[in-house]
Amino acid sequence: MGSTAAAAAVIAARERGIVQRFRDANATDALRTQTLDQLGIRNGVALRRLRRSEVIREAHPGAYYLDEPVWIAVRRARRRLLFVLLVIVVLAAAGVFSGVMSQK
Repeated sequence: MGSTAAAAAVIAARERGIVQRFRDANATDALRTQTLDQLGIRNGVALRRLRRSEVIREAHPGAYYLDEPVWIAVRRARRRLLFVLLVIVVLAAAGVFSGVMSQK
């Protein structure tokens, strides 16, 4: 599970880097698109995830822009999911701990 978490962290960092490149280039709406070559971005897992979630949109063939409100919503949803998972892990750990303590 550690390598999975590390891979997820790397992909998340790459996603943030891609988003920052779009911001730096001011490619934040359909009128200010950029090509991936102009932005120095290669078509990898992070970009595919951002495109699938419609954070990065293709205005016309080969020209992309960042949909900032969608990015904010995606990040908010991910944080909410992470919080829920953390609560589940804490509750499970508390249950295990409680079970161990009751056996003593």
